[in-house]
Amino acid sequence: QLVESGGGLVQAGGSLRLSCALTGLHFEDYAIGWFRRVPGKEPEEREGIACIRLRDSTTYYQDLMKGRFAVSNDNAKKTVYLQMNALKTEDTAVYYCAVGSEYSNNPTAYDDWGQGTQVTVAS
Repeated sequence: QLVESGGGLVQAGGSLRLSCALTGLHFEDYAIGWFRRVPGKEPEEREGIACIRLRDSTTYYQDLMKGRFAVSNDNAKKTVYLQMNALKTEDTAVYYCAVGSEYSNNPTAYDDWGQGTQVTVAS
């Protein structure tokens, strides 16, 4: 099970850190992906942000997300974080984390999803 937290309202240029806590699984066997769905998109249209392989903390970032977004993990807390800096109004979206056995930025590779957390960036 995944439980997300950390979303909210922030001014453009600000920062937020999202958390994704994983329960019920052996943490290090999996990968966590972060995705988002921007307003006006269908529920299945989730844009990949980054992913992390929990065994060795290897990360991958979608090109457009490099530099402003950073993913990290704390295996002791079974939690993955998405640090978002220099936020823009176009970053407004519902953000999801997902867990899967494959290390991939493709949403279809993931088995279970968090409930999503709303991030709103005001101008």
